[in-house]
Amino acid sequence: MVLNEQDYRLIAEIQGGLPLSSHPYAEIGQRIGLDEETVIGRIDAMLEGGVIKRLGIVVRHHELGYTANAMVVWDVPDERLDEVGAKLGALDCITLCYQRPRRLPDWPYNLFCMIHGRERDKVLGYIDRLISSEGLAEIPHKVLFSGRRFKQRGARYQ
Repeated sequence: MVLNEQDYRLIAEIQGGLPLSSHPYAEIGQRIGLDEETVIGRIDAMLEGGVIKRLGIVVRHHELGYTANAMVVWDVPDERLDEVGAKLGALDCITLCYQRPRRLPDWPYNLFCMIHGRERDKVLGYIDRLISSEGLAEIPHKVLFSGRRFKQRGARYQ
């Protein structure tokens, strides 16, 4: 895909985040001299062409009061990974669920789930309930609470 000067200006505008408004693409377009429909069309074309890999939001949970955040890591038997991952990923209390390779012998875990909560005890309660309701008591796991926060932001293009 060949990018033009307006595409570069559009990328520069969206990489810092979209405006919080009912018509964010119209606002962006106004800043760079394009109409809303053209902004949306160019973003779609750049997504389709692989110039932009994905477009999403970065939620800053801490600022919303969710300060007890835990990653639950599971040692799921390989033959059950898709089944367990689908179960966990469908639960409302889980905001992220993904597979990673084991790093044996020290790290046997292959499924990772993020749970955000306002209080540590609430998060632990969610975990206890999901273990019981989803029949996961026999699957080894660890609960890793966040101890440090890193800056969250989207991709930056130069």
